[in-house]
Amino acid sequence: MKRPIDIDEELRMFDKPENIKRLLIIFFIASTVVILIDLVYHRHTVFAWEDYFGFYAVFGFVACVVLVIVSKYILRPLTMRKEEYYDD
Repeated sequence: MKRPIDIDEELRMFDKPENIKRLLIIFFIASTVVILIDLVYHRHTVFAWEDYFGFYAVFGFVACVVLVIVSKYILRPLTMRKEEYYDD
């Protein structure tokens, strides 16, 4: 659902759907190029699993997901304050 825009309100970059589509296309092209570079770039690895195709892409994705889950379910309850904390 689109929100109504005031005449005085200036449109920002991410307010236009076509800009979002362009950014997503650029992101997917860049991701594809980086994965394809993995086919031709020779790495000197220490562990055998680092030689697998796309290892660093998968590793980075999994690490990001784990970071979000840990921060949401472990760190947030440790650092969260009650709603009335600042009202007292």
